[in-house]
Amino acid sequence: MLRTIFKPRRIVMYVFLMLFLMLAFGPFYLVWTTAFKTKADLIQSVFAFPEVFHFENVLRAWEQGHFSTYYINSVLVVIPVVLVAIVLSITNSYAFAYFRLPFKELLFGIIVFGMTIPMEVVIIQLYYHLQTLGMLNKLIGLILPQIAMSIPFGTFFMRATLRDISKSMIDAAEMDGAGTFTILTRIIMPLLAPSIVTLVVFFFIWTWNEFLLALVVINKEALRTLPVGMAFFSGKYSGDIPLIAMGATLMTLPVIILYVFLQRYVISGITAGAVKE
Repeated sequence: MLRTIFKPRRIVMYVFLMLFLMLAFGPFYLVWTTAFKTKADLIQSVFAFPEVFHFENVLRAWEQGHFSTYYINSVLVVIPVVLVAIVLSITNSYAFAYFRLPFKELLFGIIVFGMTIPMEVVIIQLYYHLQTLGMLNKLIGLILPQIAMSIPFGTFFMRATLRDISKSMIDAAEMDGAGTFTILTRIIMPLLAPSIVTLVVFFFIWTWNEFLLALVVINKEALRTLPVGMAFFSGKYSGDIPLIAMGATLMTLPVIILYVFLQRYVISGITAGAVKE
Protein backbone atom coordinates (compact mmCIF):
# COMPACT_ATOMS: atom_id res chain seq x y z
CA MET A 1 0.00 0.00 0.00
CA LEU A 2 2.75 2.44 0.99
CA ARG A 3 4.74 1.57 -2.13
CA THR A 4 1.69 2.44 -4.23
CA ILE A 5 1.23 5.79 -2.47
CA PHE A 6 4.89 6.80 -2.60
CA LYS A 7 5.68 5.88 -6.18
CA PRO A 8 7.83 8.64 -7.74
CA ARG A 9 5.35 9.17 -10.58
CA ARG A 10 2.47 9.55 -8.15
CA ILE A 11 4.45 11.97 -5.97
CA VAL A 12 5.30 14.15 -8.97
CA MET A 13 1.64 14.12 -10.01
CA TYR A 14 0.51 15.25 -6.55
CA VAL A 15 3.13 18.00 -6.49
CA PHE A 16 1.94 19.35 -9.84
CA LEU A 17 -1.68 19.15 -8.71
CA MET A 18 -0.87 21.10 -5.56
CA LEU A 19 0.95 23.74 -7.62
CA PHE A 20 -2.02 24.10 -9.98
CA LEU A 21 -4.35 24.30 -6.97
CA MET A 22 -2.27 27.09 -5.46
CA LEU A 23 -2.18 28.97 -8.77
CA ALA A 24 -5.94 28.63 -9.19
CA PHE A 25 -6.94 29.41 -5.61
CA GLY A 26 -4.24 32.02 -4.87
CA PRO A 27 -5.97 35.01 -6.54
CA PHE A 28 -9.26 34.19 -4.82
CA TYR A 29 -7.49 33.96 -1.46
CA LEU A 30 -5.84 37.35 -1.95
CA VAL A 31 -9.07 39.06 -3.00
CA TRP A 32 -11.23 37.47 -0.29
CA THR A 33 -8.79 38.15 2.55
CA THR A 34 -8.13 41.71 1.34
CA ALA A 35 -11.86 42.39 1.20
CA PHE A 36 -12.17 42.03 4.97
CA LYS A 37 -9.10 44.09 5.90
CA THR A 38 -8.55 47.77 6.45
CA LYS A 39 -5.95 49.77 4.55
CA ALA A 40 -3.73 49.66 7.65
CA ASP A 41 -4.01 45.86 7.82
CA LEU A 42 -3.12 45.63 4.14
CA ILE A 43 0.00 47.77 4.60
CA GLN A 44 1.17 45.55 7.45
CA SER A 45 0.77 42.32 5.48
CA VAL A 46 -0.72 41.59 2.08
CA PHE A 47 -0.79 37.81 2.33
CA ALA A 48 -1.66 37.34 6.01
CA PHE A 49 -5.10 36.13 7.05
CA PRO A 50 -7.06 39.03 8.62
CA GLU A 51 -6.92 38.98 12.41
CA VAL A 52 -10.25 40.82 12.57
CA PHE A 53 -12.84 40.52 9.81
CA HIS A 54 -14.19 43.97 8.96
CA PHE A 55 -17.68 43.09 7.77
CA GLU A 56 -18.52 46.78 7.54
CA ASN A 57 -16.66 46.69 4.20
CA VAL A 58 -19.62 44.78 2.78
CA LEU A 59 -22.06 47.59 3.57
CA ARG A 60 -19.60 50.28 2.45
CA ALA A 61 -19.02 48.65 -0.92
CA TRP A 62 -22.72 47.88 -1.41
CA GLU A 63 -23.84 51.45 -0.72
CA GLN A 64 -20.98 53.44 -2.23
CA GLY A 65 -20.78 51.24 -5.32
CA HIS A 66 -24.56 51.18 -5.96
CA PHE A 67 -24.36 47.40 -6.23
CA SER A 68 -28.07 46.97 -5.61
CA THR A 69 -28.80 48.75 -8.91
CA TYR A 70 -26.10 46.84 -10.78
CA TYR A 71 -27.30 43.52 -9.39
CA ILE A 72 -30.88 44.17 -10.50
CA ASN A 73 -29.76 45.16 -14.01
CA SER A 74 -27.51 42.12 -14.34
CA VAL A 75 -30.31 39.80 -13.24
CA LEU A 76 -32.75 41.44 -15.65
CA VAL A 77 -30.29 40.75 -18.47
CA VAL A 78 -29.11 37.29 -17.43
CA ILE A 79 -32.51 35.65 -16.94
CA PRO A 80 -33.98 36.29 -20.44
CA VAL A 81 -30.63 35.60 -22.13
CA VAL A 82 -30.24 32.23 -20.42
CA LEU A 83 -33.86 31.15 -20.87
CA VAL A 84 -34.22 32.15 -24.52
CA ALA A 85 -30.75 30.92 -25.50
CA ILE A 86 -31.42 27.54 -23.83
CA VAL A 87 -34.76 27.08 -25.61
CA LEU A 88 -33.38 28.07 -29.02
CA SER A 89 -30.26 25.94 -28.56
CA ILE A 90 -32.34 22.86 -27.72
CA THR A 91 -34.77 23.32 -30.60
CA ASN A 92 -31.98 24.07 -33.08
CA SER A 93 -29.90 21.10 -32.02
CA TYR A 94 -32.94 18.80 -32.11
CA ALA A 95 -33.64 19.84 -35.69
CA PHE A 96 -30.02 19.41 -36.77
CA ALA A 97 -29.73 16.05 -35.03
CA TYR A 98 -32.93 14.35 -36.23
CA PHE A 99 -34.65 16.29 -39.01
CA ARG A 100 -33.96 15.91 -42.70
CA LEU A 101 -33.21 19.44 -43.83
CA PRO A 102 -31.85 20.69 -47.16
CA PHE A 103 -28.23 21.84 -46.78
CA LYS A 104 -28.38 20.80 -43.12
CA GLU A 105 -24.62 20.48 -42.65
CA LEU A 106 -24.02 23.80 -44.40
CA LEU A 107 -26.55 25.57 -42.19
CA PHE A 108 -25.06 23.96 -39.10
CA GLY A 109 -21.60 25.09 -40.17
CA ILE A 110 -22.83 28.66 -40.64
CA ILE A 111 -24.34 28.69 -37.16
CA VAL A 112 -21.26 27.16 -35.55
CA PHE A 113 -19.10 29.70 -37.40
CA GLY A 114 -20.64 32.27 -35.07
CA MET A 115 -18.55 30.75 -32.26
CA THR A 116 -15.40 32.08 -33.93
CA ILE A 117 -16.55 35.72 -34.11
CA PRO A 118 -15.48 37.75 -31.06
CA MET A 119 -17.53 40.67 -29.84
CA GLU A 120 -14.70 43.07 -30.70
CA VAL A 121 -15.18 42.34 -34.41
CA VAL A 122 -18.88 43.20 -34.55
CA ILE A 123 -19.23 45.77 -31.78
CA ILE A 124 -18.98 48.89 -34.00
CA GLN A 125 -21.51 47.71 -36.57
CA LEU A 126 -23.71 46.36 -33.80
CA TYR A 127 -23.67 49.77 -32.12
CA TYR A 128 -25.04 51.46 -35.24
CA HIS A 129 -27.68 48.74 -35.73
CA LEU A 130 -28.87 49.18 -32.15
CA GLN A 131 -28.86 52.94 -32.61
CA THR A 132 -31.05 52.61 -35.70
CA LEU A 133 -33.45 50.34 -33.79
CA GLY A 134 -33.56 52.69 -30.81
CA MET A 135 -32.07 50.12 -28.44
CA LEU A 136 -29.14 52.08 -27.06
CA ASN A 137 -29.31 52.72 -23.31
CA LYS A 138 -31.92 49.98 -23.00
CA LEU A 139 -31.47 46.54 -21.47
CA ILE A 140 -33.02 44.95 -24.55
CA GLY A 141 -29.94 46.19 -26.41
CA LEU A 142 -27.85 43.94 -24.15
CA ILE A 143 -30.23 41.00 -24.15
CA LEU A 144 -30.72 40.37 -27.88
CA PRO A 145 -27.04 40.43 -28.95
CA GLN A 146 -26.03 38.12 -26.10
CA ILE A 147 -28.76 35.66 -27.04
CA ALA A 148 -27.43 35.67 -30.58
CA MET A 149 -23.85 35.17 -29.40
CA SER A 150 -24.88 32.26 -27.14
CA ILE A 151 -26.89 30.25 -29.67
CA PRO A 152 -23.95 28.96 -31.81
CA PHE A 153 -22.19 27.30 -28.88
CA GLY A 154 -25.47 26.07 -27.39
CA THR A 155 -26.50 24.48 -30.69
CA PHE A 156 -23.11 22.81 -31.15
CA PHE A 157 -23.02 21.60 -27.54
CA MET A 158 -26.54 20.16 -27.47
CA ARG A 159 -26.29 18.55 -30.91
CA ALA A 160 -23.24 16.60 -29.78
CA THR A 161 -25.19 15.28 -26.80
CA LEU A 162 -28.33 14.53 -28.82
CA ARG A 163 -26.37 12.37 -31.26
CA ASP A 164 -25.64 9.96 -28.39
CA ILE A 165 -29.37 9.32 -27.91
CA SER A 166 -30.63 6.33 -29.90
CA LYS A 167 -32.74 7.29 -32.91
CA SER A 168 -34.82 4.17 -32.33
CA MET A 169 -36.23 5.78 -29.18
CA ILE A 170 -37.48 8.71 -31.24
CA ASP A 171 -38.89 6.39 -33.91
CA ALA A 172 -40.74 4.34 -31.27
CA ALA A 173 -42.30 7.46 -29.78
CA GLU A 174 -43.41 8.62 -33.23
CA MET A 175 -45.01 5.21 -33.92
CA ASP A 176 -46.95 5.60 -30.67
CA GLY A 177 -48.37 8.89 -31.97
CA ALA A 178 -46.16 11.33 -30.08
CA GLY A 179 -45.58 14.65 -31.81
CA THR A 180 -42.36 16.61 -32.01
CA PHE A 181 -43.19 18.80 -29.01
CA THR A 182 -44.09 15.78 -26.87
CA ILE A 183 -40.93 13.92 -27.84
CA LEU A 184 -38.79 16.95 -27.13
CA THR A 185 -40.31 17.86 -23.77
CA ARG A 186 -41.12 14.42 -22.32
CA ILE A 187 -38.36 12.21 -23.73
CA ILE A 188 -35.40 14.25 -24.91
CA MET A 189 -35.20 17.02 -22.32
CA PRO A 190 -35.19 14.71 -19.25
CA LEU A 191 -32.30 12.83 -20.84
CA LEU A 192 -30.51 16.10 -21.50
CA ALA A 193 -30.87 17.48 -17.96
CA PRO A 194 -27.12 17.47 -17.10
CA SER A 195 -26.23 19.09 -20.43
CA ILE A 196 -28.97 21.71 -20.02
CA VAL A 197 -27.69 22.58 -16.54
CA THR A 198 -24.18 22.85 -17.97
CA LEU A 199 -25.39 25.28 -20.62
CA VAL A 200 -27.25 27.29 -17.98
CA VAL A 201 -23.99 27.68 -16.04
CA PHE A 202 -22.02 28.63 -19.16
CA PHE A 203 -24.59 31.15 -20.38
CA PHE A 204 -24.98 32.62 -16.90
CA ILE A 205 -21.24 33.15 -16.48
CA TRP A 206 -20.73 34.61 -19.96
CA THR A 207 -23.68 36.98 -19.66
CA TRP A 208 -22.92 37.98 -16.08
CA ASN A 209 -19.31 38.86 -16.98
CA GLU A 210 -19.99 40.59 -20.32
CA PHE A 211 -18.17 43.91 -20.24
CA LEU A 212 -17.53 45.32 -23.71
CA LEU A 213 -21.11 45.18 -24.98
CA ALA A 214 -22.49 46.68 -21.76
CA LEU A 215 -19.86 49.43 -21.82
CA VAL A 216 -20.68 50.44 -25.41
CA VAL A 217 -24.47 50.10 -25.37
CA ILE A 218 -25.23 51.52 -21.92
CA ASN A 219 -24.23 55.05 -20.92
CA LYS A 220 -26.71 55.65 -18.11
CA GLU A 221 -25.49 54.77 -14.63
CA ALA A 222 -28.95 53.53 -13.64
CA LEU A 223 -28.76 50.83 -16.35
CA ARG A 224 -25.18 49.64 -15.84
CA THR A 225 -24.56 45.96 -15.19
CA LEU A 226 -22.08 44.67 -12.61
CA PRO A 227 -18.90 44.44 -14.75
CA VAL A 228 -19.22 48.03 -16.01
CA GLY A 229 -20.34 49.29 -12.62
CA MET A 230 -17.38 47.56 -11.02
CA ALA A 231 -14.99 49.19 -13.50
CA PHE A 232 -16.25 52.68 -12.62
CA PHE A 233 -16.31 51.79 -8.93
CA SER A 234 -12.67 50.64 -8.94
CA GLY A 235 -11.64 53.78 -10.81
CA LYS A 236 -13.41 56.04 -8.32
CA TYR A 237 -12.00 54.29 -5.21
CA SER A 238 -8.63 53.27 -6.62
CA GLY A 239 -6.90 54.23 -3.37
CA ASP A 240 -9.06 51.93 -1.22
CA ILE A 241 -7.89 48.43 -2.15
CA PRO A 242 -9.98 46.58 0.48
CA LEU A 243 -13.12 48.32 -0.80
CA ILE A 244 -12.32 47.35 -4.40
CA ALA A 245 -11.63 43.77 -3.30
CA MET A 246 -15.01 43.66 -1.55
CA GLY A 247 -16.67 44.95 -4.70
CA ALA A 248 -14.99 42.21 -6.74
CA THR A 249 -16.14 39.66 -4.16
CA LEU A 250 -19.73 40.86 -4.35
CA MET A 251 -19.62 40.73 -8.14
CA THR A 252 -18.23 37.19 -8.43
CA LEU A 253 -20.14 35.64 -5.52
CA PRO A 254 -23.26 34.57 -7.52
CA VAL A 255 -21.11 32.87 -10.17
CA ILE A 256 -19.10 30.98 -7.56
CA ILE A 257 -22.21 29.89 -5.66
CA LEU A 258 -23.91 28.74 -8.86
CA TYR A 259 -20.93 26.68 -9.95
CA VAL A 260 -20.34 25.13 -6.51
CA PHE A 261 -23.92 23.88 -6.33
CA LEU A 262 -24.09 22.70 -9.95
CA GLN A 263 -20.53 21.48 -10.57
CA ARG A 264 -21.57 17.82 -10.46
CA TYR A 265 -24.06 18.40 -13.27
CA VAL A 266 -21.57 20.52 -15.20
CA ILE A 267 -18.96 17.76 -15.20
CA SER A 268 -21.45 15.07 -16.19
CA GLY A 269 -22.95 17.37 -18.84
CA ILE A 270 -19.58 18.04 -20.43
CA THR A 271 -18.60 14.37 -20.50
CA ALA A 272 -22.05 13.35 -21.81
CA GLY A 273 -21.34 14.47 -25.33
CA ALA A 274 -19.70 17.85 -25.71
CA VAL A 275 -16.31 16.29 -26.38
CA LYS A 276 -17.66 13.67 -28.77
CA GLU A 277 -18.74 15.86 -31.68
